[in-house]
Order: sequence, then structure tokens, then C-alpha cells
Amino acid sequence: MVTTLKRSSFRVLVLFPIVICIGLSSLAQKPQILPPRTKAQAAPAIAQAPSPTPQLTREDVEAFLDGLLPIQLQRDDIAGAVVMIVKDGKVLFAKGYGYAEVRTKKPVTVDATLFRPGSISKTFTWTAVMQLVEQGKLDLNRDVNDYLDFKIPATFGKPLTLKDIMTHTPGFEETLKDLFVADASRMRPLDQYMKTHLPEEIFPPGTTPAYSNYGASLAGYIVQRVSGMPFDDYVEQNILKPLGMQHSTFRQPLPGNLKPLMSEGYDKASQVPKSFEFVQAWPAGSMSVSADDMSHWMMAHLQNGEYNGAHVLKPETAQLMHSRVFGLVPSLNGMAYGFYEESRNGHRIIGHGGDTQWFHSDMHLMLDDRIGFFLSYNSAGKGGYSPRSALWQTFLDRYFPYTPPAGEQVANAAQDAKSVTGGYWSSRRSATNIAAVLSAIDQNKVTTNSDGTISLDAAKDFAGNPKHFKEIAPLLFRDVNGQSHLAFIKDYAGQQIIVTDVPIAVDQPVPALKSQILNLSLVVSAIVVIVLTLLFWPVNAMLRSHYQYRTDLSPQYLRGRMMMRLFSILNVAFVGSFGAWGLSVDDNIGLISSQFDLRLHLLQVLGVLGAIGAVFSVVYCVRTWKDDSLWFWAKLWNTLLMMACVSYAFFLWNWHLLNFNLNY
Repeated sequence: MVTTLKRSSFRVLVLFPIVICIGLSSLAQKPQILPPRTKAQAAPAIAQAPSPTPQLTREDVEAFLDGLLPIQLQRDDIAGAVVMIVKDGKVLFAKGYGYAEVRTKKPVTVDATLFRPGSISKTFTWTAVMQLVEQGKLDLNRDVNDYLDFKIPATFGKPLTLKDIMTHTPGFEETLKDLFVADASRMRPLDQYMKTHLPEEIFPPGTTPAYSNYGASLAGYIVQRVSGMPFDDYVEQNILKPLGMQHSTFRQPLPGNLKPLMSEGYDKASQVPKSFEFVQAWPAGSMSVSADDMSHWMMAHLQNGEYNGAHVLKPETAQLMHSRVFGLVPSLNGMAYGFYEESRNGHRIIGHGGDTQWFHSDMHLMLDDRIGFFLSYNSAGKGGYSPRSALWQTFLDRYFPYTPPAGEQVANAAQDAKSVTGGYWSSRRSATNIAAVLSAIDQNKVTTNSDGTISLDAAKDFAGNPKHFKEIAPLLFRDVNGQSHLAFIKDYAGQQIIVTDVPIAVDQPVPALKSQILNLSLVVSAIVVIVLTLLFWPVNAMLRSHYQYRTDLSPQYLRGRMMMRLFSILNVAFVGSFGAWGLSVDDNIGLISSQFDLRLHLLQVLGVLGAIGAVFSVVYCVRTWKDDSLWFWAKLWNTLLMMACVSYAFFLWNWHLLNFNLNY
């Protein structure tokens, strides 16, 4: 359910201890539609290819993919993959690669192997919404509270609409808890999940792209309430059956007839397979589907809602759904209703990516060319780059070659480059709860290069090298070796933000107190001093014993020193316990769930006691300097310990780690 934006880059959820480890090692009525972009805005005309362009035929595509995919699977330790390409209402190419089950060498097949497409499931939810819109049962611009049995507060005085939800501008902070659960027994009814996991609004609706799984689930819940049918039943009766998608379902666990077809999921193909993933926010990402069924789905959308004589949308509704409706920069990709633009190589493309923890998929629709492309892997692999993005871009470059036009000369390029440098973080983030600590790590920095270009930490090529962006128009930068863009604009609040080619989030400037350098420096230094304090305890005792040295310290000081050691133990226990949880989460995202709440509260008690220790450390330090019997070096170390405890407590407070409301 993680999207292509980051697998948050969803190893998504290793919290506080990983912050420390990294620091130590490195010290998404008739609605208003924006007019579609002109061809010049979407992308300039295709340049003449220097050599004949390969024809998009089954034979050429097969030779092309057979030369790439097996190498990908072997190099990246991926068990299997499937590719489905449709064109002009027919299957152009379809093939499975590798294994659905490594142990038995069960091959991936197009029609009898199920993959988990993750957030591509949302396109079914959005289509269900549009079906009810064309029936007059839903209004995309109406307050969604009119369709709910609980209330979403208008935090910014502006009601939330389905248009906001479908363009990923509901204003919600990121939600992580219970997106996945460990097993079927922990699944809860959709209404319970929606009512108990409502995130805070951190932006006014309709202003700031910030991809929201909760928003998509909310849309599914509205479909359920307005239609009077359970969400799974609605999709099955109104979408899957009409399109003949017999090997597709949102249901969890899988129905008996589909369970034998499910591909196993892997971290790496060389490791043991993982358990079936249970998605609690299931309208946002629980589908299991075959590539053959995905061909029906893509053709239906490429043909304005029709497949094989069955209509799931009226043509005008499908065209509305596919039209650009929200975008911050006209020349860059924006949002349609649920789909997002992926325009590239001079062609308008819409689509959606999708990730569970083990499955990673993309679906691309070239509407004007009537081409659909679906690709899914059943393993996370070695990571470091995106195999699916590399494959898709190579496909486009082969069959739709394109040369970007020269940009204009910008008079103040050096000044502009300097004006955009600094730290940024994604609008898709947790801000008011314990998961906010992820943002202590997940920050980007814009820097200037010696050649006058700029670079963004997160923007790297497939070899892992930083991209260099040259200004081609005022505050619009393009990769000197590609088509990626960075645009710097003012948002609704007047702050300078980064808009990229991925329209489901933006990058915003990091406030000074949230700076990665500041916070990691403070917490890492604090932990080092606290740990050394505990290590010195037995070492000093052994030295005193060896040299038969007796200290002449006051009982008051000895009691204070013992208290500081106890607080230090509590702080280390807090960090270590989070570390154990973080390592477990990295292997099983289902542990980020309500089942951990009690243990997490107990950990927070340790954190509170550690924060109290920061107050005590100030008193202890002052008394130390007043004690003439102590060595100067003891006083200095106690001062460092006091600074460490205060820094540690500041970090806990600054990142909401002691917020006992565990709606994260």
C-alpha cells in the first residue's frame, strides 16, 4: 500500500532506534475541471529519432523484455514477475517470469497466478465512487460528512469533499497504524477502522497533495454506506463480474477457489517466503489479481468504461475521471480523479503504483495511444533502485523515443539556485503523533553544484548517482540527463515548496527546530554520553577496588549519582526496547497495529521517567558545582550528562514520542 513515492519508502516504520543508528553511522453538481494541458504543456513534440524506431509488436516486445526481466530477477534477488501489455482493445503481450513459489519452482503464469497490486486497488475504489456519482448518489463537491455516520472536523473551517480525497488533497497527516494486521483474526469491520483511526488534518483540504491511504479507505466506506452493500460485495457485483475478472478479489482471507493461485511474497527470493499480508484499510490496497484480469481492467479504462460489451462507466464519466483536475504547476504532472498523471516522452499517461511489503506493481495507461502496461514483482529484492521504473522508462524510450527541448536562458540562474537551497520534508508525513519521528530521518536537502546546477538528496538515477538539475525556466529545473523536474513555487501559506513530476506529495521547508542535523546531533550525542556514563560505572568501581581507593563523597551526592544512573538505565531501556520493536516491524509490518498499544504505553512510561530525569539532572548538576569535594572533571562530566538528558528529553518532546494518544 505503499506507493511509488516511497517505500517509506513503507522498511517504512522503524522508528526511534533507527534514527539513532543512522545518526551514529553518519554523524495522493458536476465538479469543476481544470482544462487539460495543451500538447506543449504536457510535453513538447517528439524529436526525430536518429535511427528507425522499433515497432511495438508482440515479437519485438518479447525479445526486449526477455532480455531485461530475467537479468533483473537474478541481479536483484527477485522470485518472479508478470507483465501485461494491451493495445487497441487486445492483449499485445503477456508473460510471467520466474517463480510464484521458489521452493517448488512453480512458475508465474499470466492467467493463474495472483499478485497483490497494493494501491492499484484504489483505482477500483475510485471507479466505484464514480459509478455512484453518475447515478446521482454522490456529489464530488459535497461535504463528505453528509455520507458518514461519524464526523470529520473542519479543522481549517473548510469541509472535506470527495474531490479532495480523490486528488489526495484531504489535508490528512500520514497514517500507519493497522494499515496491515498480523493475521485474519485481527481484521476489524471497515466502520470500526474508519471511526477509530481518523487522522488529524494538517493542511486545509484542497491545497496540499499528501497521499492518503485513510482517504481512499474513507471513499470505500462511503461507497459501502451509500450503496447499502459491503464494499467487497459492491466491487464484486458492479466491477469484477461485469468485466469478467474471475481471478480478482478484495476479500481477505482469499476465497477457497483463489487461494491456490496466490503467489508467495518474498523479501528476497533467496530467503523464505512471507505470510499472506492482511490489509486492514482494504479499499486502499487489499486486492489480489491475475495479470489476465488486469488486462480487462486496463482495456475498460482505455475504452471509456467498456470491456467486451460491458460498461462499468458511461463514456462521459470515464472521460471526467481521467481528466486533469488538480495540479500546482501547469507544465508538470497533476491529479485526475484517483489516477495520477505520469506523462513522459511527449505522451499523456495516467496510472497508479502499488506496494505491499513484498509485492511491488505499476499500472500505466497511455490514453491517446490506447496502450496499457501492468507490471508486478513478488519480491522486494535487494533495493537501491526501482526495477519497475527502470523497466517502464526503458520501454518508453525504446518505442516512443523523445528528446527534451532546450530550456530558456535564465538571467539569475545562480541566484535562483542559491535561493532554493536548504532542508525539505515531504507533505506526506505524520506530524502530531509518535510516527512523526520518521521525519527526523526522512528529510531532503537541496544543494548547489559547481556546474551551477542543483541536486536533491532523494533524486538519484538508477545507478544511485545524484541527479543534476538545470534551470530551464524561472524556478523550474530539469535533470540534465533526463526528464525529471523540480519546480519551486509558493504554497497557500506563502512558503516555498518543491513540486516534482509525482503529484501525490510535495516537499516543504523544514522548520528550524525539526532540522535533521540539529535533532540527530542532539540525540546521538545524548545517547553516547548516557551510555558512557553507564559503562564508566563498573569500570570506576573496578579501578577503585584495584587501587583500594575510597571516595569521600557526601550521602546526598551519592544518592543523586545513583538516581542519575537509574535515569540513564531507563533511557537506554526505552531506546533498546524501541529498537527491538523496530527490527521486528521491518520484517512484519503487521506489528504496527493496536495489538502493540499496551506494550507501547509501557515503553512511553519509561520515556516519561527519562524526561523527568532531565529535570533532576539540572538540579544534580547545580549541586555538583557547589560541592567543593568533587574533582573538576567530575563536575564537567555531570554537566555533559545534564546536557545529554535535556537533549534527549527535547527529542522525545519534539517528535511526540510521549504522546499517549496512539492514533498514528
